[in-house]
This record gives sequence, C-alpha cells and structure tokens, in this order.
Amino acid sequence: MTTQGRLPDVEGFGEIILRSTSNAATLRLKDVARIELGTKSYSTQSSLNGTPAVPIAVYLQPGANALNTMAALKSRLDELQKSFPQGVAYQIPYDTTKFIQVSIEEVVKTFIEAILLVIIVVFVFLQNWRATLIPVIAVPISIIGTFAGMYLLGFSINLLTLFGLVLAIGIVVDDAIVVLENVERLMSTEKLSPRKAAIKAMGEVTGPVIAIVLVLCAVFIPVSFMGGLAGQMYKQFAVTIAISVTLSGIVALTLTPALCALILKPGHHEPILPFRIFNRAFERLTAGYAAGVAFFLKRVIVGCVLVAGLLGVTGYLFYTLPGSLVPDEDQGSLFQIAILPPAASLTRTQAVMDEALVNTEKLPGVENVFAVSGFDLLSGGLKSSAGVAFVTLKDWSERKTPELDARNLAGPLIGANMGIKDAMVLAFNPPPIQGLSTTGGFEVYVQDRSGKGVAGLSEQAQKLVAAASKRPELAAVRTTLDANVPQFRADLDREKAKALGVPINSVFDAMQATFGSLYVNDFTLYGRNYQVNLQSEAPFRESPDDLRQVFVRSDSGKMIPLDALIKVERVIGPDQLERYNAFNAAKITGNPAPGYTSGDAIKAMQQVAAETLPEGFQIAWTGSAYQELETSGAGTQAMIFGVIMVFLILAAQYEKWSLPLAVITAIPFALFGALLATYLRGLTNDVYFQIGMVTLIGLAAKNAILIVEFAVLKRKEGMGAAEAALEAARLRFRPIVMTSLAFILGVVPLAISTGAGSASRHAIGTGVIGGMLAATFIATFFIPMFYRLIAWKQPKPVEDDEDDAIDHRPHAQAAE
Repeated sequence: MTTQGRLPDVEGFGEIILRSTSNAATLRLKDVARIELGTKSYSTQSSLNGTPAVPIAVYLQPGANALNTMAALKSRLDELQKSFPQGVAYQIPYDTTKFIQVSIEEVVKTFIEAILLVIIVVFVFLQNWRATLIPVIAVPISIIGTFAGMYLLGFSINLLTLFGLVLAIGIVVDDAIVVLENVERLMSTEKLSPRKAAIKAMGEVTGPVIAIVLVLCAVFIPVSFMGGLAGQMYKQFAVTIAISVTLSGIVALTLTPALCALILKPGHHEPILPFRIFNRAFERLTAGYAAGVAFFLKRVIVGCVLVAGLLGVTGYLFYTLPGSLVPDEDQGSLFQIAILPPAASLTRTQAVMDEALVNTEKLPGVENVFAVSGFDLLSGGLKSSAGVAFVTLKDWSERKTPELDARNLAGPLIGANMGIKDAMVLAFNPPPIQGLSTTGGFEVYVQDRSGKGVAGLSEQAQKLVAAASKRPELAAVRTTLDANVPQFRADLDREKAKALGVPINSVFDAMQATFGSLYVNDFTLYGRNYQVNLQSEAPFRESPDDLRQVFVRSDSGKMIPLDALIKVERVIGPDQLERYNAFNAAKITGNPAPGYTSGDAIKAMQQVAAETLPEGFQIAWTGSAYQELETSGAGTQAMIFGVIMVFLILAAQYEKWSLPLAVITAIPFALFGALLATYLRGLTNDVYFQIGMVTLIGLAAKNAILIVEFAVLKRKEGMGAAEAALEAARLRFRPIVMTSLAFILGVVPLAISTGAGSASRHAIGTGVIGGMLAATFIATFFIPMFYRLIAWKQPKPVEDDEDDAIDHRPHAQAAE
C-alpha cells in the first residue's frame, strides 16, 4: 500500500485545508496566503552591472590547486550552461585565480629575460662563443634538475618557487663561470692546453666551488624549517634555491671541466674592436681596484673607521625602514562598501548601490561591478543597512598608466560617490594575501576583559576610533560595533498569558511566523529537499500596531490578540556582537594613510590604544596585522642563523676559527646595499625583502670566499699576508665582477617589472640588486684588509714529504 508523502509543488500546498464545516465548505491555504517557489532568504539582493544575479562563492579545499580548480569549474559550468533556462547565463566577475595566472606568466617572462641577460654578460666577458656555451649549458641542467627536486618534494610552481628559480639563474651560472674563467686564465697566461688547464684549474677552484655550495645551502636549508606564515613562504623559496645550488655545484665540478677540455680551443686570437675597448677599460678598472685595495691594506685604521660608519648607517636604515607583511598588489579588482544609517531598509540600501553602480561604471578601467545589498563585508554578517560591490578592472595590459593601477583607484572611486547623500561609500584594495584580512589594511579587536557590558565596550571603541582618526599615519578607521541601532523590545506578560490559558510557545511561534520567518517542514523537488517557510506579507508586519491583527488560541478555544499579551517599546542596541578569545569585543578596521606603511599604522594604533584604553580593556590583533607582528623577527632570526651556519661551515672547511671571519665581513656590506636601495625606492621591510636578505648572506660570502681562498694559496707560495691579499683581489676581481653582474642583470627584470604581482617582484629584486652591488663594488675593497688583519701570522713551514698530501687537499689548512 502506498500513499502520498510530502507535498510536491505549489499547487499541493495551496490545497491544504485550514477549516471545513459540516456542509463541506472548506477554507484552503491558497484562499488566505500567497504561495510561491522562491529563494530561501530575502535578506540580500545581488546584481551584476545592474542585472539581477545570484552569487555563488567557491572556496578551495586545503591543499587544492587554485588554477586547476578554476579550470575544472569553468569546464563544468560550460556543460551546465547548455541546460540553463532561456535568458540565464553564468559569468565570473570576481576571479582571484586570474591574478595568480597573470603573475606566474609575468614571472616566467622575467625568467626568460633573466636567462638572456645572463648569456649576454657571459659573452661580453668571455668574448668567445665556445666559452659562453659552457656556462649556458649549466643553467638548463640545473634548472631542470631543480624542477625534478620540486616534484619529489611536492612543491608547486607558484610565485615563490618561480622567484627562487629567477634568482637561481644567476647563482647556478656562477660556479661554471668560476671554473671556466680560471681555465681561460691558465690557458692565456701559462699557454696550457684545454685539458691540462682544466685539470690545474680544478686543483685551484674545487675548494672555492665546494665552499660556495656549502655556504649557500647552509644559509637556505635551516631557513626552510622555520614555522609560521613567514616560514611557509621561506620554505619553498629556500629549498628551490638549495636544490639548484647543489646541482650547479655538481655540474661545475664534473661537467664543466669536461666541457672546457672538449669545447675550448688552444690559442687566443685578438678580439674585435668593441671587445678590445672593453678589455682596456676593464684593465684600467682592475688597476684602480688594486690601488684601492692597496690603499686600505696600508691604512687599516682609515678602513676600519669607514666600515664602522657603514655599520652605523646600516643599523640606522634597518631601524628606520618601515615594515610590512607583504606589499600591496594590483590584483585587478577593488572592494567597495556602502554604509547607511543604522536600521536602514534593504530597499534604501539597494537604491544606494544602484546609484554607486552608475558612478563607478563611468570610471576608466572598470569592467564589471557585482553588488550585494544587505551584506556587511567588514563584519562578515547580514545587515540591511550595508552593501558591498566587487569592482573588477580591465586586464593589466589595458591599464599601464599609474592612475589606472588598482592601488591608485580607490581614491577616485570614493570621490565618484561622494555625492550620495544617503550613505558613505568607501573603496579599498583587496588584501595581498586572501583570507588574512578583509580590507587590506589592519584589523584589531578591542576586548572587554572587565565585564563593562555592551555600552562600556562601545564607548571605549568609539574613543579609540576618535583618537586614531587624529593620527596622520591612519586613515578610514572605524568600528563595526554600533550600539545605537533602533530596535523594538517585546516583553511578554507571562502571568496574564497563563491566566488566559495561552501556551507560551504559541505566542513566540505566532510572532516568529508573523514578524520573522518560521520553518515548517521540507518538500522534495527535482530529487532535492527544500525548506517550507511561513512569513507574513510585508504590509502586515511594519509596526508594533500590527500585533493587534495577530491572534493566538487559548486552551479554551478563544482567540486572544497578541497586543493584549505583549508590550512593545523602542530601544537602542547593537545589531551584531562579536567575541574574541571568549571576551566581548569590538572590531576596528583601518588603513595606512597615503605615504605610510602597514607597520607605521600598527605602531600608531598600539600607541593610541596604550594612551586611550582604560584598565580592563586591551587590543588583540588579527588577520594580516597579527601575521605581520608574528613575523616581525623572523627575518632577523633567519639572517642570524644564516650567518652562524656560514661561519660553522667555513670553520670546518678551513679548520680554523679565525679565517671564516674574513668571509663573514662581506655580509654587512650586502645588507647595507639592500637596505639603502629599498629605502631610496620607498619600499618596505617585508617578507619578500627579508627573503632577499637571506639570499644576500650566501652571495656576499661567495665573493669573499673567492678572494680568501686565493689569498690562502698565495700564502702557501710564500707571500706575506698583505701581498697575498692584494694579489688574490687582483686575480679574482674579474670573475667576481663577471658572476655578480650576471646575477644582478638576471634580477633586473624583477626590479623593473610591471603588471600583476609587480610589487612583490620589486620588493625582492630591489633589495637583492642593491645588496649585490654593494657586495661587489664596496665589500671587495675591504675583504683583503680584513684578511690581512686576521691572517697576519706567518703560516708554519710545510715539510717536503707533506707537499703531495697538502696539494691534494681542497683548501690550505696550514695558513690562516
């Protein structure tokens, strides 16, 4: 036996019998109610460019690939669109993966540009296409091997790994250049055959190459074990470079000398005129460099005073350089919010959003505007007096002028809507890391730890906002807590209800069904379950007087009007109350003022809170501001660990505690150059800059290793400390400049890039270029001086029967 279960459609619900009489007269639901198949909630209204739209938000599962997910989503929507009703189509107006895709494409383009620039530098210095071919072969071998390592470790191709690969181009070619340049020098000066020159050259540079690889790995590998957000960002970058450096060292010690013996030809012909001019200019530059080194070798006190001054400037720059988490990016979109007076109706909010849409679409660079009325983006809740619009901009290729950059369009958007009298319309750039914050500025909670209540919390939050608004570092500071929202308070006379025999739950069910929405049951449609909700028509629930039109049945069967049981009065109170760490809290959002950074804004808010909030109230950071405070010491910690690891590796390799100090002295010069370049360009001390600083530790040590290693070899030949340092500096100046310029020019595309993701590329490229310039053209003058100070003691004489054993060592162990 079967029977009807759930009602199937609108007509079925309309036939529900509410009352019947003995003569078969019936009152059905369709006689007293309007029944329709509608949306579950009418608390929001959405539109795309003024056309009604239904928003569907898609979020990634943990570990999912954003680009693959978006591709699969578009493919599925294309299939579903074939069965959409007439006049219905889908569009994706807000797509965060577009920024990721274009950013990766820009970095790939930068990657190719870097390879070409490195090849040009190598050819200019070597002036021989055969010789140029050798280091060029080393680059793809190391990069392809790095991709294999990334695959085994489960890394993806993202911005950080691509940044690592761009920097790795200049690093991996260094080892091959060091070997090749020494082979070329021996072939030219000692007239050796390519094979013999390669064998002898490896006896001289095997030690430096191994030291360079170990030092760079010692810098990056420990960094990959750091925790937190910064640790995750460091990890992929650091491991990528560590893999490429290890492979480049293996290639330089095995493949490169073999290629030198096979490809190079004995005998050097006079180069063409441009190369002769370059060689003469470089010889004069080398002579000037040697004279400068000799100057500081003779005047150590002057050199030490200059270094002390440089250290002081470095410390000052490190202290004064403003900090931030990551730089703001042009992500191709903007957020726009509308704030109306408390308790404003949804219809009123929709009118404001429609007017803002017309004003926004007139601005150049705007492509789509998706608006939602009734949603408060700042508090993340439904609110009839708030609205949000996602403004999608045209492609980056169509917005190449600075005024069309998303970071500069927020002001014009606000200005275009200043004429809207019924609301305040604000606009801001999305946060650089999605999910850490809402506004892209800072988010902080004022916690009531003393139990002062909503009124006390609101008072302190308003005081804090007022004080913060006076600070020049802060802009658009506001709180999401509003304790003055007009409300109605309904008090039930429970004694009277009991006396009249009215069940208490019947009163509240009637109120909910009339003035709110009452869930009744479910119905099934197209194989899915949907809710049945009961709600009074809008004209019958507009004021407290409508209570007299609503009746509840008593136990005796009499109908009692609700206004006889309920007293309604006007009150004010919050429409949304949040807790943070179990305490009542008020959320405060804001942005750095033009010319200031997020670090400046955080410091200003901390000072204002300390001066304004009384005992029992305190602030708690969240979102990107919390991460910025948490990672503020991560960069310094990474650099300290890097320096310590470099020292320990070199101490083990040299079997001396003193000699590694001569190498480490190059690091402050690189930090000075990075800080100065970043300061002059108006950038900040963010995570990307700190990644570049860690990279510079290894690269600066690399240049110093080349000088110190050859100075040690010259000491073995009987030279004094000063003479050996000068000769090592002169011999190694060309490969140092050559490898450094190859690296610097390989990074230049990062520093001058435009388009999506350019801010992060500027942050890492500018610091690395500045640091390498200082490490190449400043530090190299002082490293020989420090070597002389450290290795002043004459090495012990070496017995004849020990010569062979020492010659086979990669490093001199008898000299300091």
